[in-house]
This record gives sequence, C-alpha cells and structure tokens, in this order.
Amino acid sequence: MLHSIPKSQRKSVNTSIDSKLIEEAKALGINMSRAAEQGIAKAISDEKSRRWLLENREAIESSNEYVRRNGLPLAKYRLF
Repeated sequence: MLHSIPKSQRKSVNTSIDSKLIEEAKALGINMSRAAEQGIAKAISDEKSRRWLLENREAIESSNEYVRRNGLPLAKYRLF
C-alpha cells in the first residue's frame, strides 16, 4: 500500500520584486514562487545559524581555549 506524503500548506502573498529580475526570470523559465521559497528558506537557515552561534559563542570559545591550552582530549588515540 502506498502512503501519501502530506503536502505543505501553501499561502499566497503579495510582494514587490525588481521588474528586471521578473523579466529575466520569465525569459529563463524560472518558477518565481519556487525561487522565492528557496531564497526565503536559505535566509531562515542563515539567520538560525547566526543566532545559534551567538547563543553558543561562550561555550565554543571555552572549548577552543581548552584545546589551545591542553590539546585535543583524545589526541593520543588519533590514527592520523
């Protein structure tokens, strides 16, 4: 039996886009809705990464400082 995968819910929005970009996208056969979704998804991912780094900066710096002072914890077991 095949199981159907639920599609994500789509919502129409109004946006303003540079008219030259629209002309080029149409000429190249680019699906603007999909391209916009991909761009927004990337922007979301980038922002989440930026925020994670900010939220965890202290722990990352602490870990890096430990390695600078003491070396890698299991370095003697490395095969390379």
